[in-house]
Amino acid sequence: MLKVNNINVFYGNIQALKGVSLEVIEGEIVTLIGANGAGKSTLLKTLSGLLKPKSGTIEYLGEPISGKAPQSIVKTGISHVPEGRRVFSNMSVEENLELGAYTRKDAGGVRKDMEKVYELFPRLLERRKQLSGTLSGGEQQMLAMGRAIMAKPKLLLLDEPSMGLAPLMVKQIFNIIEQINKDGTTVLLVEQNANMALSIANRAYVIETGRIEISGTAAELQASEEIKKAYLGGL
Repeated sequence: MLKVNNINVFYGNIQALKGVSLEVIEGEIVTLIGANGAGKSTLLKTLSGLLKPKSGTIEYLGEPISGKAPQSIVKTGISHVPEGRRVFSNMSVEENLELGAYTRKDAGGVRKDMEKVYELFPRLLERRKQLSGTLSGGEQQMLAMGRAIMAKPKLLLLDEPSMGLAPLMVKQIFNIIEQINKDGTTVLLVEQNANMALSIANRAYVIETGRIEISGTAAELQASEEIKKAYLGGL
């Protein structure tokens, strides 16, 4: 579904991604784990068109997308939930969700998907007329995910969905990621909470200082002593 081949990405003179290659197969949850500053968010921004690679290729559903504008990439079926939520704080929950569907012309389908989002996130239904800036961090994360779902993505890019959330809310968010995947959306998950990410993923990549250093099934990485020491708190 998604093939990233040897991409190099720079911020000015600083190289943030160094020859990164990875693949996401339709129906999977693939997680990318690594320390702060390793290049995880840079990769997602590059996939969604916010950054352009200096070299290398990105293919999605067999088509090259690395030169496309972000709005064109959204229309191909890729939605990006950025780190830090980025909801429109002076708009209501419902208005944020409607904005997520801005590329769509099927009014009936949009209504159905709004109902689906409210089923996934009952809290958003309760708060639908509330300004999103007044929501808690967990509710804002739900809204950011709901807004992305409204674009009807085939591939969902999630950047640090558990960041800053209480453990109970983290568990809830990860349950919902699994549900979204079961409903037919492929997921590429960037996450510092490696334990949680590996517990729901099919496969995983470890990125260190802009390079993919390790890849394998989630079970293989969970069992690796090296990964346990570096990312799983030595468990």
